[in-house]
Amino acid sequence: MDQLLTGKVVVITGGASGIGRATAQRCAAEGARVVIGDVQDEDRDRVALPEMSVRHCDVSAAVEVAELMAWTVQQHGRLDVLVAAAGVSGGTGATAEYSEIDFDRVIAINLKGVFLSMKYAIPPMLAAGSGAIVNIASIAALVGLRFTPAYSAAKAGVVQLTKVAALEYADRNIRVNCICPGMIDTPMVQRIPPSAQQQFVARQALKRLGDANEIAAAAVFLASDASAFTTGAALVVDGGYTAQ
Repeated sequence: MDQLLTGKVVVITGGASGIGRATAQRCAAEGARVVIGDVQDEDRDRVALPEMSVRHCDVSAAVEVAELMAWTVQQHGRLDVLVAAAGVSGGTGATAEYSEIDFDRVIAINLKGVFLSMKYAIPPMLAAGSGAIVNIASIAALVGLRFTPAYSAAKAGVVQLTKVAALEYADRNIRVNCICPGMIDTPMVQRIPPSAQQQFVARQALKRLGDANEIAAAAVFLASDASAFTTGAALVVDGGYTAQ
């Protein structure tokens, strides 16, 4: 049986750690050639496999995102799949006390970064006649999580960017979907105090943290022809948190 992504060229932003890293490894295992864009230079070299290339890319900088997509096409001749996984937590704080500097930074990376990634990935997909985009949002886009004004606003924006682009490019054979993970065991979540993690997990039906590989599996599904009739969707992978 063929691997799900055999022959595909996949760009993954934020691919050096966490969900992005797990997705990069899963895509390579499914037969794809993977290009990772990330600012974490110390982690990029550790994630690389023979099927992967790694490039420095700040997704909030248009010139760097454009260069990442152009380099991918130059090296591999095409760009089939984008997984926009780059993101930051931005810390916590009540809305009236939240730092404007932190707010701008989170929006620039978590929302504008997804916009820029799609902006520069879509043209080579149009040239190729097809493509698939998977954006990483969050359950924070769907429910209220106190003390996360910037993160929640950015992730809600990612869901809407996904829906808009899905409508715009459906007739050009480009599918655009997003994933809304719950609490996943990644370096970002590991920085949250254990007591806060436990409170969150207690509200999940499955009573555990998710694994990054479980999000990667969902990303591969949405990136592959296995989801050929799916576009504009926000796939929730949260252990049952939002079912309550």
